Amino acid sequence: MIDNLMNSVIGVIPSGFLGVVVLVAIMAVSLVVLSKGADILVDEAVLLSERWGVPKMIIGATIVSLGTTLPEATVSVMSALKGAPGLAMGNAVGSIICDTGLILGIAALIKPLPFKKEEINRQGWIQLGSGVLLVLTSFVFGHGIKAFTQGSMIPQFMGFVFLALLLFYIVRTIQGARSGSGKAAGSEKIDDSTQYESTIVILLKLVLGIFLIIISSKVLIPAVQETALRGGIPENIIAATLVAFGTSLPELTTAIAATRKGHGDLAIGNVMGADILNVLFVVGAAASVTPLGLHVQPSFFTLLFPAMLFVLFVFKGSVLFSKDTLKRPVGVVLLGTYLAVTVLSYVLN
Repeated sequence: MIDNLMNSVIGVIPSGFLGVVVLVAIMAVSLVVLSKGADILVDEAVLLSERWGVPKMIIGATIVSLGTTLPEATVSVMSALKGAPGLAMGNAVGSIICDTGLILGIAALIKPLPFKKEEINRQGWIQLGSGVLLVLTSFVFGHGIKAFTQGSMIPQFMGFVFLALLLFYIVRTIQGARSGSGKAAGSEKIDDSTQYESTIVILLKLVLGIFLIIISSKVLIPAVQETALRGGIPENIIAATLVAFGTSLPELTTAIAATRKGHGDLAIGNVMGADILNVLFVVGAAASVTPLGLHVQPSFFTLLFPAMLFVLFVFKGSVLFSKDTLKRPVGVVLLGTYLAVTVLSYVLN
């Protein structure tokens, strides 16, 4: 019903400049609601987990990362179901470029980001490996070197493989967090007289967050497709820039807030987890719902994949060769890469 309503609304939007302005306004509002829904979901999930005595380290490694990537996953899955694979893939790959390039770049420029090298190294290899896995999968199941001109395809069964790897990653992360966390966090006592009512409120807010994410995604997708059609811009390019930026807002706001409060390791960890989930969760879920496979357009091989691997290698190299801080020059390189890719995406198309 929502899909039919949105198609009817978009159908009456006038052509020309005014129509484009209306479509952009719809996308902007949808992105704001999408991010707000993700924020509510993450905040209430963390509060609920603390109420149940789950260690905060485990919360950050699982619920927060999953929550901040829910916008990307929702948009990509619904795009795949609607027959818009360029939007699904562009959102996932663009979010990795945005997370690592824009978000870490800005965070490092605000203040050098301290980190624990052993923890960052371990997660960093998984982050880099996920990006490489996505590129290799797209290349192997495509047309070889012809993928640069004909594109490729991620088969449906590989979507389930990605999701299985996601489950393995989450389980291993939880096990590692438990073994290294010592005493469980969340040991503060809560007044029994208000605990029941408070838990009900938290659960209702969780439902609200999910509702906002789903509704805003259903509004966003047709608006993006119509804008791309009217502007003559491939939907995968819009997805890799505008939509990817909007769905990465939860990570951006978290990173900036954490950096200003002196928690640089939290900002880095959130981005690394989001990058991993953008491959295993977002692409995996989108591919698993497409019986014919998830199409990968040639522009991914000529621009988006190289840009994604570049920012991942720059970040990984900076961690390897830094003592315990991600410094401002690295932030300049990461942010510059993001800006260059964004400009090239539109210029080349």
